[in-house]
Amino acid sequence: MASLWLGTLIQVWLHLSIPGSVLGMLILFIALASGLLPVSWVKPGASLFIRYMVFLFVPISVGLMTHFDTLIENALPIFASAIGGTVIVLICMGLLLDRMLKKEHH
Repeated sequence: MASLWLGTLIQVWLHLSIPGSVLGMLILFIALASGLLPVSWVKPGASLFIRYMVFLFVPISVGLMTHFDTLIENALPIFASAIGGTVIVLICMGLLLDRMLKKEHH
């Protein structure tokens, strides 16, 4: 909860367009990865959420069923953007990795 509060506080203070909850998750990740926050403190709550995670997807599923006709009408643009975006990311990452590996060898 402290990381969520801190993330929201940073978002409000700096007038960022990134949600405070996302900043809070980044703060939590950094605290866990650096060892500032022991995993044992977070594990019980995380286990509880993972156990009941399926219930968190029920509203999304109902929303998809409610708007199924809109999804079908726009299936081609949705798939094209998903595939196109994936291809663009793969190409950019491949070029970046190639450039980085060439710098290491020189």
